[in-house]
Amino acid sequence: MVWLLAISSLLELCLYVLPSLWPARKAMVPLLVFATGFASGGLFMWRPNIMSGLILLLSAYRIFNDVRIIENRMHDRYLHRTTRRTSLVLLAAQLLVGALWLGWHQAHLASCPLWYVLGFLQLATAAVLLGSTLRRLRRTLPVAAAKTYSDAQLPSLTIAVPARNETEDLEQCLRSIITSNYPKLEVIVLDDCSQTKRTPEIIRSFAHDGVRFVQGTEPSQTWLPKNQAYQRLAEEASGEYILFCGVDVRFKPDAVRMLMTSMLARSKQMVSILPQRADGTGSNFTLVQAMRYWWELVPPRRLLQRPPVIGSCWVVAQAALKRVGGFEAVTRSIVPEAYFARQLIRQDGYAFLRSDDRLGVTTTKATQQQRETAVRTRYPQLHRRPEQVCAAATAEFAFLLLPFGLAIGGFWWHIGGAMEFLAIAASLLLISSYALMAMATNLNGRWFRLVAFPLVVLVDLGLLHYSMWQYEFSVVEWKGRNVCVPAMHAIPHLPKI
Repeated sequence: MVWLLAISSLLELCLYVLPSLWPARKAMVPLLVFATGFASGGLFMWRPNIMSGLILLLSAYRIFNDVRIIENRMHDRYLHRTTRRTSLVLLAAQLLVGALWLGWHQAHLASCPLWYVLGFLQLATAAVLLGSTLRRLRRTLPVAAAKTYSDAQLPSLTIAVPARNETEDLEQCLRSIITSNYPKLEVIVLDDCSQTKRTPEIIRSFAHDGVRFVQGTEPSQTWLPKNQAYQRLAEEASGEYILFCGVDVRFKPDAVRMLMTSMLARSKQMVSILPQRADGTGSNFTLVQAMRYWWELVPPRRLLQRPPVIGSCWVVAQAALKRVGGFEAVTRSIVPEAYFARQLIRQDGYAFLRSDDRLGVTTTKATQQQRETAVRTRYPQLHRRPEQVCAAATAEFAFLLLPFGLAIGGFWWHIGGAMEFLAIAASLLLISSYALMAMATNLNGRWFRLVAFPLVVLVDLGLLHYSMWQYEFSVVEWKGRNVCVPAMHAIPHLPKI
């Protein structure tokens, strides 16, 4: 099995190194898929342990990468470059795991120390996440400005809402906006070529309240529809600041004023607001949005130079937006606001805030919409690279999910008292960080927060891989439009004459 796996790896490497083999890839790749799967599966059955399990996992992503070659949905040179990068990373990771396994075996060491090392790493990770959660919850809370701003001192603000095929949500969103007590407020809503007449009718019905209607155009092939809608709204906006928000966001009357005074007090040019889940029957119960909030609030993202950002509600200065290139710099980015946050945080011009009862920014996004958002954003957040999905999913399973499995299963597996203690301690810390985050954002019920985290992680892992599958082999839609660029621009074969 080891030799078969080595031969399949060598042939896969030759496929990219030798240009003469690439044209014959459709004949070679199915054989590589069979050999890789058979060898790694047999190796795991022969010696089931951590190392063989990692080799099997890496082989699964290698096979996924090979299927990308068989599907051939991309331009030939682009396909060669992207699959080669993924293949080299996964082959190097498999070689490293194999070398560690061989060295461990040659030293005649037992597997127990590996579990203890993993247990200590799990506990350390859980402790870091809890500390990061406490710090982030404290720093992201809006604070009352020490200085009182008069109406004349406040800058002009445009609230820009892109809408496509919206009905009740759009109406409720606009009703909450027009109750705002902000003195210099402009509200513009873009109808992004809706397929229903109800959307433009709703927008025009608010004309007497000062809401301005903007007619959208069909998106260009070089733009993603949402980004082109943002660009059009930015061109139409006359305020010094622009607040972009989705139709699922609701504002209390003094929410916009408090948000702007907090932004001015912090001297920020861009602020992203994490809305609370709105109270109501079942509206704050969610497993999909919970992990999205968790990723933004819990990990120490600044250390990775990836500031947290939420696309449903964010405000930016017009001058700062133009300085970093505007939406023309992110025509095909699934999460364009993340680019602006990365650029502006370098000059300490960006802040991430979470809403509370005083600020009063809430969201009522339904479960189906949450799932569609997760599918649309999860794979692009990892740069559409299967090797990064492999690394993220492995880390998520090992440090967020496995401690619960060891803590519960340890009573039957007899993993040892010390290992059982490490797993239980790590699980309790993970539950604490999740419960604090869920309480701060009004997610799920009081008691469900104490048991929901493993379920939330499982849902997130499933959606991550589903997002990857959809982008690579199917279609990803947003508001009835395909946003999967390879499917939009790649032609597998010419039509018959």
